[in-house]
Amino acid sequence: MIPTAVVSARGEQRIRGGHPWIFASDVDDVAAEGGVVVEVLGPRQRFLGRALYSEQSQITLRMLTRDDEDVDEGFWRRRIQAAIDYRTSLNIKATAYRLVHAEADLLPSLIVDRYGDVLVVQALSQAMDRQLPALVPMLVEQVGATGVLARNDPRVRLLEGLEQRVEVLFGNVPDLITVHESDVEYEVDPRHGQKTDLFLDQRENREAAALYARGRMLDCFSYHGGFALRLAGHCDTAEAIDISADAVSRIGANAVRNKLTNLQAREANVFDELRRLEQAGEHYDTVVLDPPAFAKNKASVPKALAGYKDINLRALRLLNPGGYLLTCSCSYNVDEATFAETIYEASIDSRVSVTVVEKRMQGRDHPVLLGVPETYYLKCFIVRRVA
Repeated sequence: MIPTAVVSARGEQRIRGGHPWIFASDVDDVAAEGGVVVEVLGPRQRFLGRALYSEQSQITLRMLTRDDEDVDEGFWRRRIQAAIDYRTSLNIKATAYRLVHAEADLLPSLIVDRYGDVLVVQALSQAMDRQLPALVPMLVEQVGATGVLARNDPRVRLLEGLEQRVEVLFGNVPDLITVHESDVEYEVDPRHGQKTDLFLDQRENREAAALYARGRMLDCFSYHGGFALRLAGHCDTAEAIDISADAVSRIGANAVRNKLTNLQAREANVFDELRRLEQAGEHYDTVVLDPPAFAKNKASVPKALAGYKDINLRALRLLNPGGYLLTCSCSYNVDEATFAETIYEASIDSRVSVTVVEKRMQGRDHPVLLGVPETYYLKCFIVRRVA
């Protein structure tokens, strides 16, 4: 018997509109066990494609293809190769980047990041988790990886009925990996930290910011110092702030590694520190705001917007005329227009006039799939204080 799932008329419309996610409320009937690839049918039994099926998540179906093609070894191999070929075409000047970006590479719920010769993978759905043992050898073969680590510890796996775990799936994965991004060398701990350890989606924004960075620089929510390390060489002095003592220690170690004697990192709550710096009359020529996602869901958006406004308002007050602010939001639930409006409101309340120099997003190795707004999560503005 062929595993099948029958969707409602609304589900069919969603599939025909190109969105890969079908929620439980739009699945009328399923004849399959959880974690398998199913044939998707419309309410009139019309073939709509094939999808990953989850019996536990609210995202019940994740579309793989709308064509009548077998989802076999050849299918997976072609999809992975296409993702790798795309990254090769980007001519990325780094040894750490995203190799597979889930839905945007038509490989739903699969994340693969490359750190030198090591791959770090995440399988974020029931069915993709089941496919992983077959996919890892393909990845190893196609990129010549010496080790593969599964960072299957995101909480979203719990919604799929999957356990959180970190384990080596192939070869040797050292505790620390040295990677390069432009002129900066990092030491990466792939087993710990947020995401797969580096915020790879900001790589191209760090390069863009380097074109404007100068004078006295402040990097807030610095984490392991991605922006601070990249921009310090363009500035007279650089300060990095993060609430995590471990992150501050890593920034210091990476500063020494890169011979950046003008970079100092300190542990502090950014909201409190921005107020303190303002009260102390401090001023900067370059400020970076790259906070964690303030809005985890729609209910948290009002509070998130208040947080974004507060930090942007204070950052603009700290900025010298002619200085540059790079400000980001990685909250999917806060769209670009809303984030731009928040920056504008911050400029009004701070009595500062600013111009937009660049509007940016996540790097090209983290592509956005048109018609799937969930894949457009990182918003980045570079603004200049005019007066």
